Amino acid sequence: MGQVTYNHSVKQVTEFILTGLTEDSKLQLILFGAFSAVYALTVVGNLSMIIIIRISPSLHTPMYFFLTSLSFLDICYSSCITPKFLSNLLKEKKIISYEGCLTQLYFYALFATIECYILAMMAYDRYVAICSPLLYMMIMSQWKCVQLLTISCIAAFINASIHTIAATRLSFCGPNLIKSFYCEGPPLFALSCSDFSLNYLLIFVFVGFNLFTTSFIVLTSYAYILITILKLHSAASQRKAFSTCTSHLTVVTIFYGCLIFMYMRPSSRQNLLLDQMASVFYVVVTPMLNPLIYSMRNQEVRGAFRNILEKKFHVEQISCF
Repeated sequence: MGQVTYNHSVKQVTEFILTGLTEDSKLQLILFGAFSAVYALTVVGNLSMIIIIRISPSLHTPMYFFLTSLSFLDICYSSCITPKFLSNLLKEKKIISYEGCLTQLYFYALFATIECYILAMMAYDRYVAICSPLLYMMIMSQWKCVQLLTISCIAAFINASIHTIAATRLSFCGPNLIKSFYCEGPPLFALSCSDFSLNYLLIFVFVGFNLFTTSFIVLTSYAYILITILKLHSAASQRKAFSTCTSHLTVVTIFYGCLIFMYMRPSSRQNLLLDQMASVFYVVVTPMLNPLIYSMRNQEVRGAFRNILEKKFHVEQISCF
């Protein structure tokens, strides 16, 4: 897979050039405006979700503890790539330093892995809530939620550190053109003039393990949830039980759908334009969609938001007199 052609007389590359999405300057300005709006909505939407959950006592439950973590993570996840992506849209030469590239690679791997585990924990939370409702608060205690989140962060730290450390052992002597708009593992490794087979092996082992583990938890949880819902005799009870899962199920479908499209297709069917579009949707757009999905499809969040507006309106009325 890798190839050893490194010549010690050749100077190590100190910066990389990102291809971006287009070379058309007018289209770049349009994309800058569009993705600036998307990034602003991402930050505002996720911050709003965090604030609503924190000031609404009715939302102080394990499910919303994980949702708060997911919202915070989406801000971090988007911020490690989108600002640099936006600044490059205004530049003719889209340069990122060697250190900056590895830093971006590390945080991208870190936040993406944590998101996989948080989505899995949320699926497990819905499984306990629907399949063992009487034991829910005992099983999903605050300490248990903190433990699960800590495990997710540790797994992500190990995964991101291994890939980044393995990338530092590679030699880059040119060319330095990364066929992506951010520093992603495979396009970066392909530029190495030293043997990068270990890096692909680590991706296969660690990314494969994380994806298999989290997707197994999600699929198993929803399999038990579906079985439990089908056993309910009342159609209204079935709808109520399933409605508590629809927001999370929508987010999981989008997240894993993008991952599968980007990384699980055979190389013979890969297309640079489609891959870049999928990457943009996965990295830039998805963090914006998550709070919108949870706010629009979740009655408890909508109810908490209405209560906040009603209290604010009531206080403003009192202050007028």
